[in-house]
Amino acid sequence: MKALHVITGLGVGGAEQQLRLLLRHLPVDCDVVTLTNPGAVADGLRADGVRVVHLGMTGNRDLSALLPLVRLIRTGGYDLVHTHLYRACVYGRIAARLAGVTAVVATEHSLGGTQMEGRDLSTGVRALYLTGERLGRVTVAVSATVADRLRRWGVPEPRIRIVPNGIDVARFRFDPVVRERTRRRLALPENAYVIGGIGRLTSGKRFDVLVDALARLPADCRLLLVGGGPQESMLRRTAQRAGVADRVLFTGERPYVPDGTPGPDLPSLTSAMDVLASPSPEEAFGLAVVEGLAAGLPVLYASCPAVEDLPPRLAAGARQVRGGADAFARALTETRALTEAGRSHPPSRPASAAARHYCITRSSAQLMDVYAATVSRSSPSPLEATIR
Repeated sequence: MKALHVITGLGVGGAEQQLRLLLRHLPVDCDVVTLTNPGAVADGLRADGVRVVHLGMTGNRDLSALLPLVRLIRTGGYDLVHTHLYRACVYGRIAARLAGVTAVVATEHSLGGTQMEGRDLSTGVRALYLTGERLGRVTVAVSATVADRLRRWGVPEPRIRIVPNGIDVARFRFDPVVRERTRRRLALPENAYVIGGIGRLTSGKRFDVLVDALARLPADCRLLLVGGGPQESMLRRTAQRAGVADRVLFTGERPYVPDGTPGPDLPSLTSAMDVLASPSPEEAFGLAVVEGLAAGLPVLYASCPAVEDLPPRLAAGARQVRGGADAFARALTETRALTEAGRSHPPSRPASAAARHYCITRSSAQLMDVYAATVSRSSPSPLEATIR
């Protein structure tokens, strides 16, 4: 089987890094097209031996990218086209059908209750999404929560499949040697209590809540923010106003899969943390929470379908926190007390059952089942017959 993945961009983000990780585990010959922003993940994919094509799209209404995409699909001999993120789903589905490929799968990575990829869910956004969705065969939801949202939008039940995001659990295994080395590299005091936050620095992630919570915590607490984004300057100002600028560390974007980027990778940084906090009120999956659980960290979260969709017995180590800075400060204080009361020396932090449930090999096997079923039942559509 040969598949083409079409994605809006390839900067460091959850969907982008999930695509790279999946391609390392899918037994399929895959190429990737990025409509815009061939960033760090594009470099990583090329290092993995994946062909990446950049179409240079300049905006959502840049129709000039459509015909090159149609030609690429038509001449590439692809059995299946798989689209990721809103813009790529719109253009990729149209291009695939125009090129005569009927096996079209789309993954819905970022559908929240009120937003999708940072854009409000207006009537127009929803109408365009549903129009494009009909050109595909299957829409993959990354969680049961997203599947429910798709049904409420009007996507027919038979077209929805749930394939959760996956992580390389072994790579996040806690290592006390890596912990010591990483904390030393970050100039963290030996006895500092390190609160971690992972994700794009955008308003929707609410990392300002953690900055304000830090101001309510003892002076030996540090906040380690892993990610880049447009809110970094605002968060630095917030830390300055709160009097904790010297206790907040910004690492910038860190790759999920090693790709030669200077500095510690994400698993090394989770080893350096003592707790992970995710104050985002609206998530489609909650990948950062699962990464924290894979590193054996106690996790505090506001929203995480990946945990909420599991039986409680599998979600040990994760606690939901409702509220703002005061609520997170209280929860962090309580978590620290419990952790330090039961801590062994050296620290032992096995991955939780929830993290093992989301192993990337399991997710890739589920996606292969979707691919096989989609290709086997694909047949020419009325649209293609008209075009031909």
